[in-house]
Amino acid sequence: MRKESRVTDLAHPFAMSLNAVSKHIRVLERARLVRRRRVWREHLVSFNPAPLQEVSEWIEKRRVFWTARLQAEDAAAAAKPPKKGHSK
Repeated sequence: MRKESRVTDLAHPFAMSLNAVSKHIRVLERARLVRRRRVWREHLVSFNPAPLQEVSEWIEKRRVFWTARLQAEDAAAAAKPPKKGHSK
């Protein structure tokens, strides 16, 4: 959904009431994933990709951090001599 779409058009392909579709859209609005504006009696909805980009950046920072951290631990473990077991 790159452009604005009417809520009724979005609801059309689904076997659910317009009220149910509106509730789903409200959830997406609260998550800032869609924007809704009203023009007279019509509600127009558009996709907002910004929150997904924010989440993607947050995940990438954590991935970089944890990858480096785990690689350092692997390197440290490989550098240690193996522990000697008890001989019988």
